[in-house]
Amino acid sequence: MPKTAKPKGGGEQEKKAIHPYSRKAAQLTKEAHKQVKKEKLKNEKAFRLSIAGEKLLWFQCHLDPDKTEYTKKEASELVENYLQRFRDELEQIELHNSIKGRQSRQHSSRETVIKQTMERERQQYEGYGIEIPDIVNCKHLRYFRDWDGDLKKLPNIKMRKLSSKDLCSGRMEKANIEAGNELLAAQDVD
Repeated sequence: MPKTAKPKGGGEQEKKAIHPYSRKAAQLTKEAHKQVKKEKLKNEKAFRLSIAGEKLLWFQCHLDPDKTEYTKKEASELVENYLQRFRDELEQIELHNSIKGRQSRQHSSRETVIKQTMERERQQYEGYGIEIPDIVNCKHLRYFRDWDGDLKKLPNIKMRKLSSKDLCSGRMEKANIEAGNELLAAQDVD
């Protein structure tokens, strides 16, 4: 009986094992590492965008619907409210932990995370500034109000750094301008 010819090509052939020290194995390992890095960067970016999105949604929900423009003082008051947003949750945790007969502190990890977040944001606000949507400019405020919460449109929202020092320097400038105006008025009288 004649032998049947084996199919040449990628038919039902078994895949050959790749030697672990071969160039082909190095190429496959390199490709796998590349894919892992891509996924990691993608996940980190999505996480950062979601955190920024939550922050912007908080500001959007707490805007006064009648205002068309905010002053720096009003924006600072809004930031102060933002910094105190976990106050109720901390009170609830303290209430749970104050009940007598409890052996251990409940929700201690959540409490630690909240306190660290509040401290970091407070340092940012009192230091170089915390980033908020630009609500001082009426054009940017209008765009921010129309934002539907889509994270893909997040880069289009204009942001502004606001610090507690800006508010103090704004008061100082206003006082200096008023003092200068008084001096000019006194000179005109003479």
